[in-house]
Amino acid sequence: MIVTTLESLPEDATHWSSRGMARACGLSTSTVQRIWRAFGLQPHRLETFKLSTDPEFVAKVRDVVGLYMSPPDRAIVLCVDEKSQIQALDRSQPMLPLRPGQPARRSHDYKRHGTTSLFAALDIATGAVIGKCYGRHRAREFRDFLDEIERNVPADLDVHLVMDNYATHKTPLIRSWLARRPRWHVHLTPTSASWLNQIERFFALITERRIRRGIYRSVAALRADITAFIDNHNAEPRPFRWTKSADDILGSIERFCRYNAPVQP
Repeated sequence: MIVTTLESLPEDATHWSSRGMARACGLSTSTVQRIWRAFGLQPHRLETFKLSTDPEFVAKVRDVVGLYMSPPDRAIVLCVDEKSQIQALDRSQPMLPLRPGQPARRSHDYKRHGTTSLFAALDIATGAVIGKCYGRHRAREFRDFLDEIERNVPADLDVHLVMDNYATHKTPLIRSWLARRPRWHVHLTPTSASWLNQIERFFALITERRIRRGIYRSVAALRADITAFIDNHNAEPRPFRWTKSADDILGSIERFCRYNAPVQP
């Protein structure tokens, strides 16, 4: 039964169910479930993964993680990215509040009232965030946000930017802006490796605590909530603690590739 679970698929489905396996093997459903639990098998579950194919993956990992583990002196390290197309969603009916024994409830349908894009920069040393919302996320908006960072960073510090390979970050407008400022240094994360950029952790935080369950009847209300969250965050900022070295990360990926052979269609 274990071999059947691991090496075959049912004719009428994409994965085995306990009832289907019980019929195929002549066992009871409870027996199948007990055996699966004993071997840690969960055919109903499916997880996702994405491996970077960036030819400079190793060098970029070492570069970015090196900044995190040993930041340069007289410099500030900022993780930068944009959270685009944040929707101002209003529910079609009033939300029902939390009650003893019953979670808060909201209607499944909603009304859209527009979108905004949040550009943000996380100081890895303090955890403080520079953030600004824009109606769009083009190169000109990113250029304006770089000006915002410039105004907020002491002039005597070098600036090390960690950012991804998004086309907006590499236009002639942005390249020219950076070329005129020798104290600015860019460190690109590998393609398909957004997890290496610490600002993504802040985006997950603001999504979970403010945006996902928010009810907004206008983009202005959404922007006000985002700004308030950043202000509250900066009142008592705490940096995220990066613990894995570049060798640890590369070793984990090597083990993943070594022990996970692709499934043949």
